[in-house]
Amino acid sequence: MFSSGALSDVRVIDLTQMLAGPFCTQVLADHGAQVVKVEPPEGEGMRRTGPFLPDDEFRSFGGYFQSVNRNKGSIALDLKHPEGRQVLKELVSSADVLVENFRGGVMERLGLSYEELSAINPALVYATVRGFGDRRSGESPYYEWPAYDVVAQAMGGIMGITGPDEHSPTKIGPGVGDTVPALMLAIGILSAVHHARRTGEGQFVDVSMVDCILALTERIVYQRSYQGVAPRPEGNKHPLLCPFGLFEAKDGWVSIACATDALWRKLAHAMERPDLAEAPECATNAARVQHADLVIGALQAFTRQRTKDELKAILGGQVPFGPVYTAADVFGDAHFQVRNMLVEVDHPGSERRVTIAGVPIKLSRTPGGIARRAPMVGEDTDRVLRSIGMPVDRIRELRATGVVG
Repeated sequence: MFSSGALSDVRVIDLTQMLAGPFCTQVLADHGAQVVKVEPPEGEGMRRTGPFLPDDEFRSFGGYFQSVNRNKGSIALDLKHPEGRQVLKELVSSADVLVENFRGGVMERLGLSYEELSAINPALVYATVRGFGDRRSGESPYYEWPAYDVVAQAMGGIMGITGPDEHSPTKIGPGVGDTVPALMLAIGILSAVHHARRTGEGQFVDVSMVDCILALTERIVYQRSYQGVAPRPEGNKHPLLCPFGLFEAKDGWVSIACATDALWRKLAHAMERPDLAEAPECATNAARVQHADLVIGALQAFTRQRTKDELKAILGGQVPFGPVYTAADVFGDAHFQVRNMLVEVDHPGSERRVTIAGVPIKLSRTPGGIARRAPMVGEDTDRVLRSIGMPVDRIRELRATGVVG
């Protein structure tokens, strides 16, 4: 955690699990927020998800958990026990934010609803991310449905325009159904904290995973409204811009994007096809979209004869261009090294250091970063409870009864 980070005066209670919630709170922690991960005594379930290092003696967590829980402290707390719930309320009294992603109604059944906790701390920002949102913002007919990334991708519309052809909707590789809602929740939290600092009024922040994917897939909405169409998967090309997509090289694939006529002219000359720069079928984007087979055929003929490195030498810096990278390519490219996007951290129980993705948001005066690996279960229980003024004797009693760990 960064004492000089932009969010160093923001205290967050993190009750989240899986990916969406932890990714959100990690974004806050990366910029200095004091994030306390509240876990059951046995730890969050994702600790048991690998991959694990071969020499990991502890197996406190694997790569999945390490990647989305850095910069956080951990307190083990049994919320099924009345005394455990009382401890959480004491934590809430001095917190700025509480984040949870349980199914709707869980916190209400525990007596820890927004209404009950905001009565303790009126400035509290209570944030949730669920598959179909919270009924406080409008009860979805799917409110009771559980949801994961793949469900959000399916119902949010992004799968419906992704795939090799119109008959083959395809899942996006990474969990955007989780990570995009996480980022939007972080924006909502920061907005609500800003308001609370001005007015002393907290509020409920509600993010639906499906809503966020629809927002990410925004063009299907205006295409339906403006054109009366329901877009389908279109492979590696764009319905409104040409050329704009993926093209085969000798040894893989590259991306090329010419969103303007000026860029197209540069590309045509780089291809040694000046005839295509001003040809009526290609001179404007509208013409290129209409004659996409001609344009894409000419470009593919050019790219297939060259390797990714050869195309990089010809097109890099001239038009928007990038080779399609594997993880091995990412680790080998200087860009990610100089941008500090591959960061080594310790892994408890192993002699090895491991690499996780760095912090993409760069602030010049209050830079974020990775100061700490993911915590072991309850690693910070004593420190956190002492920080709210809890006597050592009481902490010892709570530990003896199994309420904290």
